[in-house]
Amino acid sequence: MATYPAAGGFTAKTEAAVFIPEIWSDEIIASYQKNLKMAPLVKRLAMTGKKGDRVHIPTPTRGDASAKAADTAVTVIANTESEMTIDVNRHFEYSRLIEDIVEVQALGSLRQFYTEDAGYALAKQVDTDLHQVGTAFRIDGTAAAAGSTNVLHTGLPTSYEHSSCFFNNLNNDGSFTTTAFAENTLVAGDVFTDAFFRDMIQKLDDNDVPMDGRSLVVPPSARNQIMGITRYTSADFVSGTPVQSGLIGNLYGVDVYVSSNCEVIETATENSAGPEVRAGLLFHSDAIVMAEQLAVRSQTQYKQEYLSTLYTADTLYGVECYRPESGLVLALPN
Repeated sequence: MATYPAAGGFTAKTEAAVFIPEIWSDEIIASYQKNLKMAPLVKRLAMTGKKGDRVHIPTPTRGDASAKAADTAVTVIANTESEMTIDVNRHFEYSRLIEDIVEVQALGSLRQFYTEDAGYALAKQVDTDLHQVGTAFRIDGTAAAAGSTNVLHTGLPTSYEHSSCFFNNLNNDGSFTTTAFAENTLVAGDVFTDAFFRDMIQKLDDNDVPMDGRSLVVPPSARNQIMGITRYTSADFVSGTPVQSGLIGNLYGVDVYVSSNCEVIETATENSAGPEVRAGLLFHSDAIVMAEQLAVRSQTQYKQEYLSTLYTADTLYGVECYRPESGLVLALPN
């Protein structure tokens, strides 16, 4: 007597296994892209499929126009150009070992949680690295202090006390003055104001930073202050249709984003003057560069010795300060 379906007609987990990683990959890529805030705002170099652990990027010096005198040769510009390097050494992974009993008994939403959690974790790490590049901004064009390197990024300094870091200093008479940041100076009243923001924009303008491609990324506390400024709550600022993660509006041609991942410059304990201090970033897209050698990927492998499935998501990239004169740090009380 024949049986139905015939032997060999079954489609079980083994036969369909090739499709499972694709589901995981699609979900984590979607989650990763959704949670990225800084990465879409900076200069990106695609290294997918390329070999090597360091990228060399030319940094040519701008030339000046010369007056042409009659009966004389043209003035030839002969600069000795320099370069910067990006070490592609930021390799992060997110792994889960899922036992068979969980696979059998758990709801399908468990997989969705893991992929969303993996995407969020990797996106947060990328954003953290990009936020930390703010320590290397130098509006005066000077290089970061030699030997003062960030353990996470070769060549990046650790201190926010530099020529590109400012705060909105509240004076005794109630007025404000844009002031260079120094430790143990910020008080709770040194908040974000329209005049402070305009001062920071002018600093970029005076430094001949292109006016397009600028972004402002602030912590939630600054967003709270921004929402209290009447002119910022008009339809000209808030369109009601965000197009990118964290985008809350546009001020004076600068897209404004809110991020809970803004770096802590000083904790409340470290700041003898008062509150915790966090770093908002006002920058042109060329200020920071990110070289992505391995876009976020998802892999699964069955581990018979554990009767479990190992799920891993990872990404490989490098970040660096490309145009230090094109970025500013806004030290803001939290």
